[in-house]
Amino acid sequence: MTSFKFLAGALLVTLGLGAQTDSTSTAKVPFEGMDLGWINGQNRQTDFPLQLKDKDGNAIVTGVVYVDSYYNYDFHHPKDNTHTISSSIGRSNEFTINMASIGLETNYKNMIGRLWLQCGQMGSIVQDLDGTVGHGRNTSINNLKYIREAAAGYHFDVDYGLNVEAGIFMSYIGLESYVLGENWSYQRSMVCDFTPFYFQGARVQYFPSKHFKTELWLLNGWQSYNSWNRSLGLGSSTYWRPNDNLQVVANFYINGKDSRNSETARFHHDNSVVYRYFKNKESNGISQAAFSLNSHYGFQSGGGVEAKDNYMLGTSLANRVWFMKNKLALTLRGDVITNPGAYLAFSPSPVADNDFNDALAEGKDLKMFQGTATFDVMPNDFVTFRLEYGYRSSNMPYFAGPGGTTSPDGWVDTPTDTWRPDLRKNENRITLAVNFRL
Repeated sequence: MTSFKFLAGALLVTLGLGAQTDSTSTAKVPFEGMDLGWINGQNRQTDFPLQLKDKDGNAIVTGVVYVDSYYNYDFHHPKDNTHTISSSIGRSNEFTINMASIGLETNYKNMIGRLWLQCGQMGSIVQDLDGTVGHGRNTSINNLKYIREAAAGYHFDVDYGLNVEAGIFMSYIGLESYVLGENWSYQRSMVCDFTPFYFQGARVQYFPSKHFKTELWLLNGWQSYNSWNRSLGLGSSTYWRPNDNLQVVANFYINGKDSRNSETARFHHDNSVVYRYFKNKESNGISQAAFSLNSHYGFQSGGGVEAKDNYMLGTSLANRVWFMKNKLALTLRGDVITNPGAYLAFSPSPVADNDFNDALAEGKDLKMFQGTATFDVMPNDFVTFRLEYGYRSSNMPYFAGPGGTTSPDGWVDTPTDTWRPDLRKNENRITLAVNFRL
């Protein structure tokens, strides 16, 4: 087996790019022929027009182009137009390019090669907070932040496949994808938003059967390009898809020292069940329906930190119904999370003197709820128009109010002096997004 078929089955499916067919290959292909585009966090594409083939019709390299933009209306109207506590949405009351990305993938002659580049607002939210780039010299956030994913490796014809790779990868922690167009909702669930979106390291993927995949990871740290200390992180990811209608996932992460000059160890586990309970794709009424349940538990301890005071526990339940031959879809989702110590929580403001930090100093435990309603219009597999209403609440002031979270007039160069950010306990928003992918 040396054709592109394995990449489509073993790599593109598991990484959310769909599946291809190649009648000349006799290799065992994991998840071959399975309808998986409906799953929360997966790409729904079945056609890949940016594909170069050899004279025999076998794919040599596949190109990827993705653009995502949105307009977000925050009912609090923060004067700095900054939308807080989200890695999906960073601005309000203005149009924003969230991510523009191009990439190439190949599995020519069993070689695994992948390079996806990115730019846009979401990179500023996620990558710019990586403090490990200050650990020593010969490193900078700008060296790597524009690489969405890059890997080199080799595929071995063992059972249904054995892949060995090293590079920058999208995170296996959490159900939902870093690419928002692959998710059922635009704003990610809170349990996924509080967990990593990328790692740098090496992985081994093993497919013992058509319906089962397991991975072992060795990586620099929790959402980091470099390492905080000398210890490396260890992770695993396991997928079981017994048929087209069910996916069960379990992921684990552990690292000995995951913060600066600290002996604190971090552990995290997430598991999910995604089930399609109705399917009639030719129906002009309800064409399919599914639910996803994603739960997380994690903690950190050591170096004077106790797990009972620094943990995260949460769950997200979503139900999605498709209409008119899967051209329309409605998703309802609810999340709850508790994060004592707020060790995974976003900072609501760069100004440290604020009501949220006061509440943490008083010993309060962060608790949050989120509800979303998302309506999608999907004229084909390449374009999605999305309208979403979102509500969030917290037991302490946490979300941006009318006064904003940057400075008295909303500009970053205005002195803050004794000014305090305007934080509220709840938030309402409406987001209109459009994305395309080839």
